[in-house]
Parts: sequence; C-alpha cells; structure tokens
Amino acid sequence: MEKVPMTPGGFAALEAELKDRQQVQRQRIIEAISEARALGDLSENAEYHAAKEAQSLNEGRIQELESLIGRADIIDVSKLAGSDTIKFGATVKLIDDDTEEEKSYQIVGEPESDVKSGKVSIGSPIARALIGKKVGDSVQVNTPGGGKSYEVVSVDFR
Repeated sequence: MEKVPMTPGGFAALEAELKDRQQVQRQRIIEAISEARALGDLSENAEYHAAKEAQSLNEGRIQELESLIGRADIIDVSKLAGSDTIKFGATVKLIDDDTEEEKSYQIVGEPESDVKSGKVSIGSPIARALIGKKVGDSVQVNTPGGGKSYEVVSVDFR
C-alpha cells in the first residue's frame, strides 16, 4: 500500500472526523432510519430513503478515513526547523511578481489540503514548483489560468 504523507495536525483532524462519524453521525443516522420506519410503507417513504443514503455515504467515508489513517506517514514538521530549503510541511511566503501581493502556503498531504486556508497539496502545481527552492529564489508556476511568477520571501517549519 502506498503511504500518504501528512502533518500531525492533518492526522489528528482525520482521527477526529473518524471518531465523529463512528460515534455521533452513525448513531444519528440509525435513529433517523428507525423514525422513518415507524412512518409506515418504506417503498414511498422519502425520509427512509434519505436516511439510508446518508448511512451509505457515512459508511463509505468511514472506510476511506480508516484507509487513510492506516496508510498515514506522519511527518513531524518541527524537526525540519532550521532548514532553508522548501520541502513537505514548509510554510512559504511568496510575493506575486505581477501584483506584488503576498501569499502564504503550507505544503501538506493530499487529504489535508485546503487552498482557502492556505494549505496546498504536495502534488499541486505550486507545491511541485516550490519544492527544493530557497528564500530569494524565483518560482515559475504553470496553473490552469496561465503561468505565474513568484519570489520566495520566507520558509518556516512550525
């Protein structure tokens, strides 16, 4: 099985979601199914069918989370402190060469990526372009919207 790199925070978030889905969501869905069954004819019972669909989606996500947790390769980012080379777990501040806008990204594993919160997947175009670079380097990123150019301002491992 292929290992999935992730930060300790990302791993903890997956474990918390798994616990919630197994202990809270599963029980809530079972109660919804029970209530819907009490309404009578199951063939025309929309509440029953919706609850069964929710159960299927929840159980599928539980299996996915168990697989991710089982294949997790947790990388302690704090042990990389002192390095000036960008690698997994680094939080990188960039300046857009065109707009002078400052952006900050942390390079994380696929399951924990969330661009809105500044976490980009190790497999994303920007992360692939940043890996191996240092402060002061210029980075060219090919994005779906066209090429972008950035300058690396800082690299931090926290």
